[in-house]
Amino acid sequence: MFEINTQTKLCGLLGNPVEHSLSPAIHNAAFRKLQLNYVYLAFRVEDLSGAIRGIRALGNVRGFSVTIPHKVAVIPYLDEVETAAKQIGSVNTIVVENGKLIGYNTDASGALRALRDAGAPLKGQRVLMLGSGGAARAIAFALANGTGIDRLTILGVDEAERRGLVGDLQTKTSLHVEDGPIDEDTLRRSITDSQILLHCTPVGMHPQVEDTCVPASMLKPHLTVMDIVYNPLETRLLREAKAAGCRTIRGLEMFLNQAIAQFELWTGQAAPADVMRTVLESRFA
Repeated sequence: MFEINTQTKLCGLLGNPVEHSLSPAIHNAAFRKLQLNYVYLAFRVEDLSGAIRGIRALGNVRGFSVTIPHKVAVIPYLDEVETAAKQIGSVNTIVVENGKLIGYNTDASGALRALRDAGAPLKGQRVLMLGSGGAARAIAFALANGTGIDRLTILGVDEAERRGLVGDLQTKTSLHVEDGPIDEDTLRRSITDSQILLHCTPVGMHPQVEDTCVPASMLKPHLTVMDIVYNPLETRLLREAKAAGCRTIRGLEMFLNQAIAQFELWTGQAAPADVMRTVLESRFA
């Protein structure tokens, strides 16, 4: 096993808050498994421009994960953004390549893989998404490109953010998109008319683990419910959805899939997915 030395490559997390994150645990376990001289640290970042200047000033930096609230705001500070992330307008991964900072988005592919692995049909389905931030953007564009869903309804608290996402989807894709606020009437109507419910807000994340956007009485067995919150492993929304007879998909699945893709971008090696999953699940045992 390697020791941290002058050749150790740094990867990390840029976000606020970051105290809940399990990214350091899974990436460091994966580095150890493959005996790679890398280390992954979490950085609570309020001054994003300052953090990016710091990254540029340091040697041995290989890349970063980007999380709430910086996924959209980080883009102007990067040298290049790959095509999918540019269309989405959100970056969750930075790779440092020959002094250049290159942005990627692995949330999109991670979410689709989680849905498909769970056996959730997508073609012809009506999807309800709660939230319109960086992760929601990634998933919305992933759904719009080649899945064949019938319609996407986006409900969110931040009207400007929500309308911005809807406008981008309507301009850049052919997907039929509707939107509205998250309130009881809109929720009830939209849930009744949808087959898939995607929760993409921080509501229910540790430590506010008893919070939920969706009253249990609205959850019906026809729904597939995916919550992108992964800490706790089973949110209140997922517990109540399971009790209502819904197919449920944990946020851990999307989180794991996007982390695998990040690891492979940074290292150029196939990620030890079994090790990463074991570490994640052990944190909630």
